[in-house]
Amino acid sequence: MSKSLVIIPTYNEIENVSKMIDTVVALPIPIDILVVDDGSPDGTAEEVKRYQKQFPERLHLLERSGKLGLGTAYITGFKWGLERGYDYIFEMDCDFSHDPKDLQRMLQVLESGQADVVVGSRYVKGGKCVNWPADRLILSYGASLYVRLITWMWVKDPTAGFVGYRRQVLEAIDLDRIRFIGYAFQIEMKFASWLLGFKLREIPITFTDRIEGSSKMSKGIVKEAIFGVLSMKWQSFFTSFGKKEAAAGEFGLSEAEKELH
Repeated sequence: MSKSLVIIPTYNEIENVSKMIDTVVALPIPIDILVVDDGSPDGTAEEVKRYQKQFPERLHLLERSGKLGLGTAYITGFKWGLERGYDYIFEMDCDFSHDPKDLQRMLQVLESGQADVVVGSRYVKGGKCVNWPADRLILSYGASLYVRLITWMWVKDPTAGFVGYRRQVLEAIDLDRIRFIGYAFQIEMKFASWLLGFKLREIPITFTDRIEGSSKMSKGIVKEAIFGVLSMKWQSFFTSFGKKEAAAGEFGLSEAEKELH
């Protein structure tokens, strides 16, 4: 078994899932794959099952009944990966907006101890977006500024969905208390990691808008992100994202931070 796992949530990704599996398996570094499928009516899960015959040790599938949300898919995947002893756990979209080849750079950051959480960022030097209309780019960049202003967290791309964690981070966070299911989930996980004293690092990536399939963006997801950030920051004044044993300082919190937790 590899020490690394990439979690890929899917809903109606029949156009992309087989190519994605082939690309990840062909990488020069061993990374296992966990597909979390939310009852795709287009046969995505069945396609993954066919591929499992080729890669029985590398490819795994969790099937869920219906669309239960991006955040819950990742939480389910995190718990699955931790139970099976993976040291490095990544999250990535199935539509190739994230380039699987960047997993190698991200893993190197974690393995070398440069960071506990690595973020594939569109908004650091060298990062960029491709095929995005101007209005969506302005909305996304504006959202990142809004999050930084409200949370005081320095991460330039807080809504990024291409992220890698050392297992110690996911063990420290009380995953059952992560509330959001849309893009606010990505903010909440980074915010929790940051509050617990872990080191986050952004590396530049090229984000390419999907070519196959349809976008999962909705007005509800945007609303959750806008109002969820305010709620998340307010709640952080009173409660901790960490498990009790982690908040005691095992992962490098300062004495002042320990008192707060």
